[in-house]
Formats: sequence, C-alpha cells, structure tokens
Amino acid sequence: MASYTATTRFMVISDTHDFKFGQAEKVGGKFCQPAPKCDVLLHCGDLTLDGDAESLKDSLRMLGSIKAELKLVIAGNHDMTLDCKYWRGRYPKFPEDHEEAMKVMKEQGATDAGITYLEEGLSSYTLKSGAKFTIYVSPYTPEYCGWAFPYERDQDRFNLAEKVTPGATSIAQTPIPDFPDVDIIMTHGPPKGIFDGTKSGLAGCDNLMRAISRAKPLMHCFGHIHEGYGAELVTWNEGKKLFGADAIQKESVQKNSYPEASKWPIKHGEETLMVNAAINNVNYRPVNSPWLIDLELQTWLS
Repeated sequence: MASYTATTRFMVISDTHDFKFGQAEKVGGKFCQPAPKCDVLLHCGDLTLDGDAESLKDSLRMLGSIKAELKLVIAGNHDMTLDCKYWRGRYPKFPEDHEEAMKVMKEQGATDAGITYLEEGLSSYTLKSGAKFTIYVSPYTPEYCGWAFPYERDQDRFNLAEKVTPGATSIAQTPIPDFPDVDIIMTHGPPKGIFDGTKSGLAGCDNLMRAISRAKPLMHCFGHIHEGYGAELVTWNEGKKLFGADAIQKESVQKNSYPEASKWPIKHGEETLMVNAAINNVNYRPVNSPWLIDLELQTWLS
C-alpha cells in the first residue's frame, strides 16, 4: 500500500440561524444559490434561533440543497431542544420537544438531505476519492446567559486530568486526542484568543485552546462569535511542552476567495488553519460568505 494525498474541498459554515436562500442577496451577502459544489460540508452549529422542530426541518432543507458527498452538522447554544440535559432541566413540562428535535436530526429528514448529525466525540470518514479524515466535534461552549450546551469556565471538557489547564477541573468524557490522531476539529465555540473578540472582551475557551495546541489538526473550524468571522493560519512552536497560546509561534490572517476555493498548503503537525465561519454578523444579518477550502488529505492506494 502506498500513501498519497487527495485534494478535498470543504465548505465551512456556522451560525446560519434559520437562514433561507434568498436572504443573503438582500443584505449584500454571497451565500446564494447555486452554492458551489464541495466534497464535505461542515456546519459548526446554531442552525436555528431557538431549536424548535420546524426550524430544524427548514435548516435541513436549506443544507440539503447544497451539493456535497458528506454533510456533517453539530448543534450550537441556540439549538436548545437538542441539549437533553439543558432542555429537560429548563423546560421539564415539554420533554417531547427534545425527542422530536432528535428525531428530526437523526431520522428521515436528515437522511433525505444527506446530513449526518454529530454529537460530541471522534468520527472517521472515507470519501469516494479514497481520502480519509478523522474529525472531533463538540457543541459545548462556556456558559453565557442561560443558553444550551454550557459548561463553567473552570470546567475542562477537552483535556484529561493529567493534561488539564492549570486551575481547571477535567470533566472530559470524550477528550480531544493528541497529535496526530485527529485531522479536523469542529466546535461551536472558538478557542481563547482566536476570532473570539466581543465588546465585552475575549469569549473563547482557554481549555479548548490548550487541547488544540496538543492536537495540532489541519483545521479547527467554529462559529458562535459572530463578530469574530475570519480565518488565519497558526504556526506552532516546536517545543512539545508548550500549550495554549504559548504554543503559537505566529498567526497569519487569510482572505476568503468564495465562491472560489482557498488553497493553503498546511503542514500537518506544524500549522493549523483556524476558521470562524459565522454566516450572520452581530446584527443577525447573513452578510458573511462560507469558507470554501481545499485540504490535502491522506489516502491509501494499492
């Protein structure tokens, strides 16, 4: 068996919040039909404004109209009905809303749209080209104003106890693996200091930043912070004992070429492409473009 790479086109979007095609043109956005064809569509959460079943169905129909071999979707803090613990704790009189939402995301509607709904953890896929990749996903973000999928800032979801951020307590059930065991990481929220600026300060997660510096994936994509839309290539320091922001050697902001694909040669283990793909801006207007990105993925051929 010989190892080769296959150019694989990803479309990355997030925070569509009940978006329907036809809305972007009204505000000068470029997320319009026909959307470019891609190999893999990644949606980083916040499909809806409040997670009701009909809104989820509408979001699936929107995503179903995009041509892609594989479509991977996670929830975000606005997709409230998809968080069982949150929903049953906040709205105990309506447990059926969670069951209905999960049915929408995991049964016939999602299948018809070609969508795979992922919950926190690690998955691997092989495309028709032979390209293979492993992806870690998580919808969880630091608690803010009572939204879904929360954790406290001193709780570390992404690192085991022996690798935890100083001052935090590990609650990780599905931690992010070390390099080289994950190619792509998709979370709803950003790591601390990467496209996470708000008028109240940096909203990203220190614990997530620490885990990303361990994993060194080809790409980490997210959303959640609408005003943080953008992409940059992070180069890691060589020191294996450096974690979090200390592990970053340099950051290089990248331009979006949509609807053409952006092609950045990324050195696996040395660089990570960081992408905040929020389609809506801070005023909930769909002015931002998707990111269309070509990645070189390993493929094994005889």
